[in-house]
Amino acid sequence: MKWLKSRIEDPRVCGSICLAILAFCVGFAAGNLSDMRTIALSDTDEAFEPFWDAYSVIESRYVDQVEVESLVDGAIDGMVDSLEDDHSGYIRPELYKRSTDFSGEFTGIGVFTRTNQETGAIEVTTVIPDSPAEAVGVLPGDEFYEVDGRRVIGISQAELSALVPGPRGTTVSITFRRDGELIAFEIVRDTFPVPNVSYEIVGDNIAHIAMLDFNDLSRAQLDEALQAVDINSTNGLIFDIRDNPGGTLSSAIEIGSAFIEDGVLLRQVARDQSEEVTRTSGGYADIDVPIVVLVDETSASASEVIAGAMQDYAVATILGEPTFGKGTVQNIPKLSNGGGLRITVRRWLTPNGHWIHEQGITPDITVEWDPESDEEEADDIQIQAAIDYLESLRD
Repeated sequence: MKWLKSRIEDPRVCGSICLAILAFCVGFAAGNLSDMRTIALSDTDEAFEPFWDAYSVIESRYVDQVEVESLVDGAIDGMVDSLEDDHSGYIRPELYKRSTDFSGEFTGIGVFTRTNQETGAIEVTTVIPDSPAEAVGVLPGDEFYEVDGRRVIGISQAELSALVPGPRGTTVSITFRRDGELIAFEIVRDTFPVPNVSYEIVGDNIAHIAMLDFNDLSRAQLDEALQAVDINSTNGLIFDIRDNPGGTLSSAIEIGSAFIEDGVLLRQVARDQSEEVTRTSGGYADIDVPIVVLVDETSASASEVIAGAMQDYAVATILGEPTFGKGTVQNIPKLSNGGGLRITVRRWLTPNGHWIHEQGITPDITVEWDPESDEEEADDIQIQAAIDYLESLRD
């Protein structure tokens, strides 16, 4: 599944988003908050006085009239930014519904992107096969420059994802920068499922199953792949979650339950240090061949939950590079204005109690790979290392 393996050369470059709609941040949502405690303003009147002073000054004296909603959005942005948490953020009303859609089917142009933290440019990392973007000639490495005449240099991926998606059949005009030149495309949006799982037989009858993310369709897709390769008739399984930024906690539980028959998948620790234990949910796939899990520096969040649990239970050998290191859980509660907060609510630990935040999961077998050419990309040394390892078990 070569198109899934668009590599991020610098581990500081992160934040993959599918512009089919707003898609996946590096993280997973653990459902909605069961309650939202509202602090009475009477308890914080004094603290909020400068806020109201500033609002009054802007509303009465600023040279141009400003929409109140715009000021509110900015204030919420500021509050969340003060947390200094890359995984928390304000989701504006026009983005909220799409931000909570993990159905696995999307409407848009069909590309995955990343933000280069050094340049601020939003780059295409992957063009989905048979997508509108592929049809017009968008290529990996293209940088977004303008969308419908609006300059988008320096904006966030969330802001970009408010501009690019739209109703099926409508057209969006996008100008990309490619090798220093500007190239304009008229792209007709479409609805399509993102091809999330691929499978093939490699080496000496070894199954290779690659998964791009974790969404509502992922477990069914994994089961289909395991059946298609007739997994227990093979000599081993390579479960490839490189470049997989995560997804929902529920799908991580479903996928983890395929590999771990019964046990703890992760531990979640709240602000008051109380611990919630999440166990497997059934649906064990009864795989009786040796398993290698392929990871890299962009395997994050739900990917790390699964890799960490499989490593702790020794049901698989982890091979590749240290993972991204996202050890927190986010909720996405809805606000009264129709927007929402993506807010970190818990830390998560592996079954054995390891917190991998900003450290990642260390592979059992480290194989570094940073291809600099198409030929090197085609010659995937990490897959070959996994094949060699599995075949060595039979010697």
